[in-house]
Amino acid sequence: MRSLLGAVGAAALVLTVAAAPAAAADADQDFTIKDPRITESSGLAASRAHPGVYWTHNDQDAPLIYGIDSRTGETVATLTMKGVGTPRDMEAISVGPDGDIYVGDIGDNRDGTWDHVWIYRFPEPKQLRNQTVTAKQYDVKYADGPRNAEALMVHPETGRVYIASKNENTGGLYAGPERLSTSGTNVFRRVDDVPWVTDGAFSPDGERLLLRGYFSAKEYVWKDGRLGDEGTGAGAPFQGQAESVTYTRDGSALMFGSEGANSKVVRVDRDPDTRPSAEPPGGSPKNPGPGPDSSATAEDRGNFTVGVIVLGVATALVIGAKRLLRRG
Repeated sequence: MRSLLGAVGAAALVLTVAAAPAAAADADQDFTIKDPRITESSGLAASRAHPGVYWTHNDQDAPLIYGIDSRTGETVATLTMKGVGTPRDMEAISVGPDGDIYVGDIGDNRDGTWDHVWIYRFPEPKQLRNQTVTAKQYDVKYADGPRNAEALMVHPETGRVYIASKNENTGGLYAGPERLSTSGTNVFRRVDDVPWVTDGAFSPDGERLLLRGYFSAKEYVWKDGRLGDEGTGAGAPFQGQAESVTYTRDGSALMFGSEGANSKVVRVDRDPDTRPSAEPPGGSPKNPGPGPDSSATAEDRGNFTVGVIVLGVATALVIGAKRLLRRG
């Protein structure tokens, strides 16, 4: 009987280990931002030059950018921008196809009191260390008047910069000029409507645009410089102050961040089954909508299946043990 119970216990242990999620990779997994200086992480961008490193900044008036190692949550580089004025409300960050980092000083909590905002740009450092970087500053205006915005996205192929305004009714997606200029005002023109947006990012292949708000996120097909469909839910986690999002460097997952001390960045794997559909030949964009299990990633469903198997095997072992006891 003891040997039987021991076998049952051993089997249960093996099955429990099998049911547990696979061991996390070193980089691009959930991590906590440990730097006590970072209490209002308002933007997030995956480094192109340094795998596993994410650039962020506070919602602040200081020209500081931080590089965070997702393996440890520790700051591995603090960049001080020079050549720019005093920032007013930095809200977003993105890395362009040229390897430059773009920072959006585009917040306006008074909803239209500033007639212009700024974008800062500098080459991503080749070495991760504390250093001063020389940045270009671009003056930005909107063709239809001042806006409050928190999302800035640089297309990974064309290099065009887009801004999504933040409005409780209907926000706007604004496209900048083909190339930004430091010699005059860069006028951004509305190209589409968007929901309430706190951050956004293009997929590394440029075929999707991800927009998040406080309670949800959607991934859209990107077609001809506009949103190509109505978007598909991206499985945003619940976060107290949901302020940032980006794709991993390889595009396999989404990284969702929030404000607050010791804020956590949460990885959500992209599920091919729930990605937006491309436009069918000769027709308008179709949006099949989320399926019955679209809120679960492939990993979630896999873990559920393993869990069912474990439960079934464990139940069978217990029933078998009871039968043997009755026979005894």
